[in-house]
This record gives sequence, structure tokens and C-alpha cells, in this order.
Amino acid sequence: MFEHLFDDGRVSAPGILHADLDSFYASVEQRDDARLRGRAVIVGGGVVLAASYEARAFGVRGGMGGREAMRRCPHAIVVPPRFSAYVEASRAVFAIFEDTTPLVEGISIDEAFLDVAGLARLVGPAPEVARLLRERIRREVGLPISVGAARTKYLAKVASAVAKPDGLLVVDPGAERDFLHPLPVERLWGVGPVTAQRLHQRGVTTIGELAAEEERELAGALGDAQGHHLWALANLRDPRPVQPGRRRRSVGAQCALPAHRGRDPAHLDAVLIGLVDRVSRRLRSGERIGRTLTLRLRFADYGRATRSATVPRSTALTHAWIDTARGLLAGAAPLLAERGCTLIGVSVSGLLDAAAEEQLELDLFGDEEQARTRAALDRAADAVRDRFGNAALGQIGRAHV
Repeated sequence: MFEHLFDDGRVSAPGILHADLDSFYASVEQRDDARLRGRAVIVGGGVVLAASYEARAFGVRGGMGGREAMRRCPHAIVVPPRFSAYVEASRAVFAIFEDTTPLVEGISIDEAFLDVAGLARLVGPAPEVARLLRERIRREVGLPISVGAARTKYLAKVASAVAKPDGLLVVDPGAERDFLHPLPVERLWGVGPVTAQRLHQRGVTTIGELAAEEERELAGALGDAQGHHLWALANLRDPRPVQPGRRRRSVGAQCALPAHRGRDPAHLDAVLIGLVDRVSRRLRSGERIGRTLTLRLRFADYGRATRSATVPRSTALTHAWIDTARGLLAGAAPLLAERGCTLIGVSVSGLLDAAAEEQLELDLFGDEEQARTRAALDRAADAVRDRFGNAALGQIGRAHV
């Protein structure tokens, strides 16, 4: 039931591509500044947002604290993020995706699935489409991209990861098990550190070993939904089609904190403001508005907490989200004072296109003139930072103290 068949019963050739831009933020920086090419580049200061492959060779990874990253790679060049440049590059790449096939499912700003099975007669088989796609993105946008081609979305995604950096990997139907089963279980879509630990405790370290497990026993150990899902993926069962028109449902940012600052209210507030400012700018760059803010906290004892708030109307105004986030952080103050904080994350969900809701948030954010003034201030601040860098303006939240 899960195989794609031709009318004569033959198993279909690969028809799904997973295209993933390589170290996207860092690649854009290297593209735009010739001095950074071939150098170890870290995007972000307090926490690593992206690292070039030259920095990754020294163990630098996204989400790592800035001090640890510089300890591992002291010669790295740290640059501030330029989200408007990343959004512009993403739009250019997605325009090429959509010019290649109408069946494009965006997963994030830098990756997508493409169903190219219908292009076999017009362009050629999936490997040829993938080759032309990579060449065009390199020529027109100036960025490296890795592509995996397979019969299913999951296999294509794994193939693109194995192909990195700047590679193309095709998984033919007859070679699927030989390709997938030797890989570690961490490669499975949905296996995080906790699930991987549980599987390792069962003696399961490779995808092939997981595929050999009894499905019912696996569901009992991991929970019904996750157990059945992972068992199906390990056994090459992934009937999910490419779904055009999907857009990401949230925009977020997070920052790791040193343990000695995790109980300092002023420091926590400053970090929170910076995260909200970053998320708000990304919303405006993508012409999106949102309605629900979620605050995620990780404590020094490794516990976690999540708090959410929904505002009356969707917005991308920085000051509105700062006020909302501060209210959530204040509610968690007793926990933070007692347990300390090692990570703060902020995300906005319930996203809409900005044009879908033109009415200003008058009831929530003051009178019409005040709302328009604050929106204009946000746009002006975005323009200054886009031109002169993040350091050109101090934290916007200081004006809301």
C-alpha cells in the first residue's frame, strides 16, 4: 500500500526532492562579503544561529553558546544576523522551486519538498531535475544547496542530510534498505535525545535494528503514536504526499544563558527583549502577523516550563510582543529565582499574511494615531538595522521600560 507503482506493476523511480540550503545564514554572509569566503563564520553572538562548514569542522553548531563556540574555534569571525537578507535570499530560492514545479511544500525558510514525478517527460528523471535545480540556484542566487531524491519525503530528507555540504544523493528503490538501515536511529524524523536514549536502552542504535523490532512492543515503549510512526519510517512506509502551499506555523528564537546570570532579573529581561525584537523583525520581513506568544524556559536543574498568551488581534508590532512576553516572564519569576535559568526561547504562532488583516490593533495598543506611530517606528528601526547592522540601534525594548 505504501509503494508507488506504474500501471505495469513496476516500483516507481524517485519522484520527490528535499532541497536544503547549506548553513543558510552563514552562506548568505559569505556570499555577500568576499572576505568571509573560505573562513570560519559564526552568525550571532550570545548564541550561535548558524556556523559555516569551516567553523563546523571545529565542532561549532547552531544553538551553542557564543563563548563555547569561540573556545572551539577562536579564529572564527562573528557577524550579526541580517534577517532581511535571509528572507530575500529565501524568496529568490523559493521562486526557483515554484518555477520548477507547482508542487512545493515549504518546511522552513531554507528547505522544501518538491514533487517532480510529473516532469519526467518534460525535463527528465528526478536526478536530472535536481541537478538543474542546484545549478540554477548556484547561478542565480549564489548559494550552495544539497538535494536528496527518493520515492518518499522521509528518504529524500535523509538523503539531502547525507549529501551535505553542497551535494546531491539519489536513493533508488532497490537500494533503499541498504541506504537507510545502517544509519543511526538519530537520523529518524522525530527522534530527539530522549527518544534516542530510550531506544539505546533497548539495544537499538541503528534504523535497521529499529525496523526489526515488534511494532506493538515499540509502541508500548515509546507511546502509540510515536512508536507506530517511527516503526513505519524505519520500514520504508511513508505515504505522505508533498502538500503545496504550506507555510511555517511559527517564528521563534532562543538564547542559552550562563548559569551565573540565570537569576538576574535585569539580564533575563534584556535577553527577553532581544529575542522578541528578533522575532518581531522576522515577522515583518516575512510580511506575517501572529496572535500567540509562547515563552519557553529551561532551568539550571534541567527542568523546563512553557507559558503562552494570546492577544486579541494578530500583530507584528515589537512593543506589543514585548509587553506580552514580559507578563509571561513575570509570572515565572518565582521559579526563576528558585531554580535559575539556562535558556529562554520565544516564539509567535497563529501566523497570517499581514495583508489578510489590515485593521490596526486599536483596542489593544492604544488609539489609531499611536498604533500607526509605533508601526512606523518599527519599520524605521528595521530599515536602519538592515542598512547599518544590528549595532546601529540599541535594544528597542529600552524605550518600553
